[in-house]
Parts: sequence; C-alpha cells; structure tokens
Amino acid sequence: MSVTTTSAVHPVLGVAPAAPAEAAAYFRASLVFHSDVDDVAAALATDGDPGFVVLDSRSTESWEQGHIPGAIHLPTALIPEQAEQLLDKSVPVVTYCWGPGCNGATRAALALAELGFQVKEMLGGFEYWAREGYEYETGQGRERRDADPLTTPLDAENCGC
Repeated sequence: MSVTTTSAVHPVLGVAPAAPAEAAAYFRASLVFHSDVDDVAAALATDGDPGFVVLDSRSTESWEQGHIPGAIHLPTALIPEQAEQLLDKSVPVVTYCWGPGCNGATRAALALAELGFQVKEMLGGFEYWAREGYEYETGQGRERRDADPLTTPLDAENCGC
C-alpha cells in the first residue's frame, strides 16, 4: 500500500509565523494592555498598595452576584460621567467583566483611556477569578469556590508560566 502525501499546507502554517522580532514586539505590546487573574491576585495579596485599582465594569446585578474584594464598581455606560469622581488619573486601572466571552472590560478600558486614564484589561474576568479559587464578595459576604483543575494547577503554587 502506498502513502499519498499532499503539498497542501496545514491551516496552522497557512499564514507563516511572524519574524521573531515582529513577534516579540507584538507580544510585548500585548503585555502593556493585559494582565491575568493570577498576576492581579498576587499583586492584591501583597502588603501595601499594589499600585493600581481594580474596576468591575458589569451591571449592579452582576456585581452583587460576586466581585473581586476591593474592586470599584463602575458599569461601562457610567464611565464618561463618573470615572473622574471615582478614580485618580495617576493610578493605573485594571478593568474586568464576566469572562473571556465578554468584551465589557475592553469597552470599559477604551472609555477610560479616552478620558486619559492608564488602563489594562484583566484577561479571564470574574469567571476565571472564581474558577481559579480566589475569594470574592457577594451580597451575602465572602465566598470561595474550589479551584477548577482545567484552569489552575491543584498541586502547585502556580502554573509556572
């Protein structure tokens, strides 16, 4: 039996990867705009000022379902009229919304940047905050779920990335 090969390129390499210098510039820029749940949690867990504030851009109903302790609640639609009363432009803001399937944190970050705030978006949003086992606040007090083994290592201090 003969094996037939094809000259077709697999979709992964259908568009060639960027040159290393271009890739480095892109990924460096990504880190300028984003942080992740673990990095935000680690910074908030340190003694003293983490150097930023966390902003939950979801609705009041969503906020009451659960939010990051110490976060400021400011729904995206209210940012233009309330951000300058609630936030200090000299302190960077880290926005979050529900999760990776929601672009609310991106829209909030855009609105804040247009007002002159330094801003980053927290990848994963509240969904991954809760799924990774971090404590959160609800209308009934503080809660914590068991970490999801699909999002965080259960037998290690961190994922090593």
